[in-house]
Amino acid sequence: RVEAMKHPRITWQTLDWAALDRLRETFLAGPSAGAGYWTSLADLANYDFTYAQRIAWKWDAVLRELRLRGWTPPPNRPLLDWGCGSGVAGRRVLEFFGPDTFAGLRVFDRSQLAIEFAAGAAQEVFPGLRVEFPDRAEQEIGAPAVLVVSHVLNELDEAGGRALRQAIDRADAVLWVEPGTHADSRALIAMREALREQFVVMAPCTHQADCGLRAAVNERHWCHHFAAPPPGLMADGDWVRFAQRAGIDLRSVPYSFLVLERLGLREPVPGVLPDGW
Repeated sequence: RVEAMKHPRITWQTLDWAALDRLRETFLAGPSAGAGYWTSLADLANYDFTYAQRIAWKWDAVLRELRLRGWTPPPNRPLLDWGCGSGVAGRRVLEFFGPDTFAGLRVFDRSQLAIEFAAGAAQEVFPGLRVEFPDRAEQEIGAPAVLVVSHVLNELDEAGGRALRQAIDRADAVLWVEPGTHADSRALIAMREALREQFVVMAPCTHQADCGLRAAVNERHWCHHFAAPPPGLMADGDWVRFAQRAGIDLRSVPYSFLVLERLGLREPVPGVLPDGW
């Protein structure tokens, strides 16, 4: 268990625009930056207040779809936010299903600053939640039951890919959101195909068969969706100013996603359509 950490409180009046500009340049430079995104907890606080909210809107859309399908995660398992960054994905999942659904939260990232920020932010929102994180020297990061993965595919090196696959192989359920680009979508489709012998595919598919987009005739297509920003956002002067400076279209929030549950974990599996659908 970790003690809740105090991190900088950010408002539109105290936002560090220079830090956001630097982060934007780092993002645009490509995946080689890795854990070097963050130089301080203040970096993460500024990111969490702005860029991370667009990721949160994607998670909101995915979680609403899971509710429509009637799926809920297997209860009383710990939640692992793998590659947590500021921890916004894990917090959204905890808020949506309720913290009592899970046996605590574990956060893991290449950056120790990110781990500390995500753990502290979660404890501030959910004061009674058990939050843990592994020592950076540990190779074993526990046996996660419900795995949250968000926006990591374009940053994984070979070692990172192996570590993620090990986490997936120990998970009872996987909730995974990536950007809605052709490359990230096709990479997520490849992961779906590699994992469907071990898992039931909950979403976005309504079937367990081969992905039809793998057919040669469909190579130029990809599986992506669009999340809706919060109502009234385009009339919010602060958000409009941020979007203009960051070069972001607030109206377009594309994402790809994949939700899996381990085969044989529950019968019947909530949210799975009957044969023939």
